[in-house]
Amino acid sequence: MNIALTNPATVAIEDIDVSNPALYQTDSWRPWFARLRDEDPVHWTQNADFGGFWSVTRFDDIVAVDKNHHDFSSEPAITIGDYGDDLPVRQFIAMDPPLHDIQRKAVQGVVAPKNLAELEALVRSRVVTMLDALPVGEAFDWVEHVSINLTTQMLATIFDFPFEDRAKLPFWSDMATSLPEIAGGAGNNDARTRALTECLETFTALWHERKHNPPGTMDLISMMATNPNTAGMVDDPLEYLGNILLLIVGGNDTTRNSITGGVLALNENPDEYAKLKTNPALVSSLVPEIIRWQTPLMHMRRLATKDVELGGKTIRKGDKVVMWYLSGNHDERAIHNPNSFIIDRDNPRFHLSFGFGIHRCMGNRLGEMQLRILWEELLSRFSYVGVAGEPVRVQSNFVRGFESMPVILHK
Repeated sequence: MNIALTNPATVAIEDIDVSNPALYQTDSWRPWFARLRDEDPVHWTQNADFGGFWSVTRFDDIVAVDKNHHDFSSEPAITIGDYGDDLPVRQFIAMDPPLHDIQRKAVQGVVAPKNLAELEALVRSRVVTMLDALPVGEAFDWVEHVSINLTTQMLATIFDFPFEDRAKLPFWSDMATSLPEIAGGAGNNDARTRALTECLETFTALWHERKHNPPGTMDLISMMATNPNTAGMVDDPLEYLGNILLLIVGGNDTTRNSITGGVLALNENPDEYAKLKTNPALVSSLVPEIIRWQTPLMHMRRLATKDVELGGKTIRKGDKVVMWYLSGNHDERAIHNPNSFIIDRDNPRFHLSFGFGIHRCMGNRLGEMQLRILWEELLSRFSYVGVAGEPVRVQSNFVRGFESMPVILHK
């Protein structure tokens, strides 16, 4: 069945399976979630790759699950599928308190307000250099030359990763969730294992170089290596690798795909683009609207720790519960006119893309800052960033991302 050509109204409600990555690769997911929100907002699916799972699709129900880590555990994984038998990593986003809180606290200083203020000038100088080097009036790939370029530079900075090798970071990020059994990707075990083994070896060497750095050294590896609560993490390779991958994916996918998704959204909504050019101060509300509209990480999974009632359904202990942030961000019960891209919303930060509760995205302000600075500088240089062809989307039910998108800049 070509799901992109199927009318969801003709499919029996019990047969709807929103874990199919083709829905997102073809950008045809909207009517499927709309039907679930209206008719079966807490929806059971039995899937050959992922087993049985509940899809939670309304905004308020998602918040209820996300804020209740006692009844809905993050362990052992946050994707619909488990992390794979080849490298069953552990990471603090897939842990519950107290271990989650201890490990998160060790690194959250990198996005503290003082450090963000110090990073802002660096981000702006890099954006200026990057934009000034782009061709005008001819097509190029926005994903490669802007989205990946900018976010990879920031990743290299907060890890203090060798700048000349920074292209490895998004590669490892992509490989982390590439397997079909994790999130419906097109990767294979052997290639993923080779890539993530290289990642672990590289970061293990960096750990040992930095483990005697003075406390307060502001890169993520030094912060973990010098914190008494995480100083032994390197001795548990799967936990160390898991947290490195978490920090890479968190620092890469949200910002990278919002940078591309924002350009596409403005092109698809020319009245909003005109509004922005008339009033560049709207960048402050444009940024969270882009992040809502894109929803770069489409879901998070939990595991019921006991029998729980939700949306009129009984979720049994041990059941997988998938919070579809993408659906919640388009729920008209919570967000006014959610299927429209509106850059001057009254409350643009009211969205689910960063999650709720103890797992709310640690780097949300850093991502927003990069987007804000990029759009400030774009508006000062170019009259229009025009999409010049169809974007190529990632095959995944977890990362709502882009492989490429041609654009043309106009002065």
